[in-house]
Amino acid sequence: MVVEVAVQTGTILVVDDNPTNIQVLFDVLSEIGYRVAIAKSGEAALQRLESYHPDLILLDVMMPGIDGFELCQRLKANPVTRDIPVIFMTALSETVDKVKGLSLGAVDYITKPIQHEEALARIRVHIQLSNTQKTLEQRTAKLAQTLDNLKQTQAHLVQSEKMSCLGQLMAGIAHEINNPVSFISGNLVPAEEHIRNLMAFVQLYRECYPEPHPKIQAWMEEVELDYIEEDLPKLLNSLKLGSDRIHQLVLSLRNFSRLDESEFKAVDIHEGIDSTLLILQPRLKAKPKHRSIKVTKEYGQLPMVKCYPNQLNQVFMNLLSNAIDALEENTKNTPALPHPGITIRTFVSSENWVNISIADNGTGISEEVRAKLFEPFFTTKPIGKGTGLGLSIGHQIVTETHRGKIDCYSTLGQGTEFGGGTAKGHLLVFDILFDRLP
Repeated sequence: MVVEVAVQTGTILVVDDNPTNIQVLFDVLSEIGYRVAIAKSGEAALQRLESYHPDLILLDVMMPGIDGFELCQRLKANPVTRDIPVIFMTALSETVDKVKGLSLGAVDYITKPIQHEEALARIRVHIQLSNTQKTLEQRTAKLAQTLDNLKQTQAHLVQSEKMSCLGQLMAGIAHEINNPVSFISGNLVPAEEHIRNLMAFVQLYRECYPEPHPKIQAWMEEVELDYIEEDLPKLLNSLKLGSDRIHQLVLSLRNFSRLDESEFKAVDIHEGIDSTLLILQPRLKAKPKHRSIKVTKEYGQLPMVKCYPNQLNQVFMNLLSNAIDALEENTKNTPALPHPGITIRTFVSSENWVNISIADNGTGISEEVRAKLFEPFFTTKPIGKGTGLGLSIGHQIVTETHRGKIDCYSTLGQGTEFGGGTAKGHLLVFDILFDRLP
């Protein structure tokens, strides 16, 4: 009769101070295909495990020096070795000893003298369980990564579609406004010339006929001709200023959307920031429940930066909008805070990076919130007010699309010193760095 034994794979570390037990286990385990390593003491086992990672450990309890219980405790306390299954081998058969071993993290208990078939069966089961657990953990990690990628892709698609629609809307509005504004602006010059000629005619009439007809005199007094002569140039100047303002807004809308400049190109970063600020200007003004927000621009000398302008403007819009939201919420809840403000700094660092810093003097955020800021769909805003996509997409645009860096620094509960006094504001800074210099 021929008995066939299935060949097993895996590495087993046998820790025992009895040479006879070691030899027997080595022969039995090696015969069916296991790789076997030997350690004759707890100290020797720890040394072996510094550069060795077995699939299972057979551990004798009664050993001089570091006994099996202490060694098991050390193994389970070490992140590198805590997942290795440990099976105790001992002549102790008291229940309290078995419970102690299992409570220390062992997966099983073999009582001496060892029954080989039983020991092999237990070893086989626990190695299979360990391998199954490792496979499950790997698949779980892969699924988690896939889910994270799916969330990022979904967030990117949603935000990209949103910004695409917004860009198209802005470009359309800019185009529709531009035509009538151009018509008005173009006709202001000849209108001013015609009015100037009419006023010169009135002046000439007065010189030639200092005593006008009573009806003309009554009409001049009724319409206050002297006031008209004084006010009309001011009125024309106001029309020019309004026309120029609308023209600047149209340019800002076009610069922000930049639908005709979607390629990677060198641009003036300051133009993008200024365009975004102009669009957000209504939100910076004082309202019944919110004070005005002061924007301080500390622009350095920047070179033309190669980037995707429309995407970068999207980042500026998200960061500045979040800063305004935070300042509005802070001033509403804590009126005693210093005057709300946003500071924008730009400079080129010694490492030839373009730095853009956007800071507000609100109450700051906690470390727990700061750590999650760039996660998709994470938001501290009420339901319906925030999607949790803005900062996530901004992080992706800066780090992946432009190979830059974006970080957030916030101090919660610590005052900021101004001119020898201590204000109650706290700094929230977003630093954006680019090394894409032309």
